[in-house]
Formats: sequence, structure tokens, C-alpha cells
Amino acid sequence: MTEVSPARVTATPAAVALIEKLKAQHGPILFHQSGGCCDGSSPMCYPQGEFIVGDRDVKLGEIEGTPVYISASQFEAWQHTQLILDVVPGRGGMFSLDNGTEQRFLTRSRLFSGEEMCVLPTPSRGR
Repeated sequence: MTEVSPARVTATPAAVALIEKLKAQHGPILFHQSGGCCDGSSPMCYPQGEFIVGDRDVKLGEIEGTPVYISASQFEAWQHTQLILDVVPGRGGMFSLDNGTEQRFLTRSRLFSGEEMCVLPTPSRGR
């Protein structure tokens, strides 16, 4: 029997609802988790085509057809962790599409088990 690989990124129902709302307003979107100083662990949400994905950025997966990327340095630190997009009350990142919705995306996490790590595929880099 072949084991199913766990998703590197998932989302709560609240996050999925906000993603769908933002897609209805802005068209196709993407997420980038940079770990930068300004917004910390907040995943940034951008219209596709308005954020250039770097050659070293890692694509973690997709949520509702929305790609989720992470910087290479952050992936090295978080590669043993499943990222879970969630929504909490508050203001989004300055340049993120969730800004002004009175909700903001937040990244939660859980460690993969040893068994899960054994079946995780190597993610792709860049677009």
C-alpha cells in the first residue's frame, strides 16, 4: 500500500472563506511566507502577477487553487512543519490584500511525524 503524502500547507475554513472573498474581488491571488521583519510570520497575499516569485522560493502547495510560496531560508527552518493558514481579527500586512478586511491571515504550524517526513516529496522551487 502506498502512503499518501501530507500537505505541506493547509487552511482553516475561515482562511478558505477569506481567500475566496479576496479572489472574487481581485482575481487570482498567491501567498508568500517570507518571515521578514515587518510582518513577521504573517503570510502576505498578493494578486498573481504583482509579486515576482524568486527562483529560490519554494512552492509549498495550493489552497483552493491559490499557490503558497515560502522563501528558501524560511523553508530550511520550517521544512519539518506543516503550515496552516488561519484568520484572526486585526489588520493585515501593509501590502497584503487582507489589509482593510478587519481580518488578517496568520500562519500556525504543526510538526510532521517521522512517518510523514518519510513520504514528503521534495517541493518545487520558483514558479
